[in-house]
Amino acid sequence: MNNDAAATEALPDTEPGDQPRLRPRGSNQVGMRQFNERVVLQALRVHGSLAKADIARLTGLTAQTIGLITARLDEDQLLRREAPVRGRVGQPSVPLGLHPDGAFAIGIKIGRRSADWLLVDFTGQVRERLVLDYAFPDIPVLLPAIKTNLNRLLKKLGPLSDRVVGVGVAAPFQLGGWHRMLGLTAEQSQAWNQIDLGAEVQKLTDLPVSFAKDTSAACVAELLQGRGRDIRSFLYLFMDTFVGGGLVLDSHLHRGIHGNAGAVASLPLRVAQGGELAPQLIGEASLWDLEQRFRQHGLDPMAAYDARALQSPWLPYSQEWIARAAPALAQCVVSGTAFLDVEAVVMDGAVAPDLLRALCEATRAALTAYSWEGLHRPRLELGSIGSDARALGGALLPLHTCFAPDHDVILKV
Repeated sequence: MNNDAAATEALPDTEPGDQPRLRPRGSNQVGMRQFNERVVLQALRVHGSLAKADIARLTGLTAQTIGLITARLDEDQLLRREAPVRGRVGQPSVPLGLHPDGAFAIGIKIGRRSADWLLVDFTGQVRERLVLDYAFPDIPVLLPAIKTNLNRLLKKLGPLSDRVVGVGVAAPFQLGGWHRMLGLTAEQSQAWNQIDLGAEVQKLTDLPVSFAKDTSAACVAELLQGRGRDIRSFLYLFMDTFVGGGLVLDSHLHRGIHGNAGAVASLPLRVAQGGELAPQLIGEASLWDLEQRFRQHGLDPMAAYDARALQSPWLPYSQEWIARAAPALAQCVVSGTAFLDVEAVVMDGAVAPDLLRALCEATRAALTAYSWEGLHRPRLELGSIGSDARALGGALLPLHTCFAPDHDVILKV
């Protein structure tokens, strides 16, 4: 095997006919120390604890190189030794795994009705969670709360706080853009349309701050810790107050020129005629519509986000909403497939699992009404992260920047 370059190769799995899996390959040449260390960390992040021989096989690096790298990572407290595996011929092997306390990151999700702060360790597990509920995220209230809760999480870490590598902020691009639907004042809408939230958060902390569209951040979480580990290219749909999306192509998060790839909310659902604006997906398949149905019948609208949605007396109105949303989502799936030729469409959201499952099944049924002539029909699958996806994806961004083989794209072994 050629180890002359630290390139990404598509290597076949052991079974003939399987889709190739992307593996960042290491290099044995001098000057590639940091890259090779990151390749080893990525292998452990994806595959879990591994013996040195298995790390060498996965990365294409020599046993000697792996020994040097793991010794350095162990010295930096990024690895830990697991219990020896006995029962085989020869000396028992000692698997190596990521040290949970090796590094930390903080993810912040700014939503329409609440903000979440997640403290995530080096393995991607949530250590601490803070939540702030509000009627609407007014900037003068939100920014001081962000600073306060950042400091609270850092204080909880104590001496380990110096291992926090960054903050990831996930928020809608156009929260002020839907002011008529949200009932915002002109001042509130203008404030959100003008603010650079990432820059404002950076003023509150010495830690580096990353910013991503909230549904793109959710897509990152699914890519790195969910179904994305097994799917190379997929369109991601996230059901929330307003439906949103993300896009993964060849195991890379595709952001687009303006960071807005996968903006399915604005997808038109029919041809515009007579000067009338065509309806968009946001008006047909958002939980905002379900909230209004509940409110009109004197029911708690927040049941749209929990198990009550499929219970009496909310159930009939949820069924009406599903009957309207599923055909619109099916059109989105067909349109996306025509342009992107993806392997699958992954649907997740800030909703109760049963409601999401019912919506997914109805969307799958609605897809049968379309002609697939000339297209390869993708699988429609449920996501695995849920409502934490946006904040978790935000936290994973700085971890990826510091420890993944490639700074600019998200890549899996």
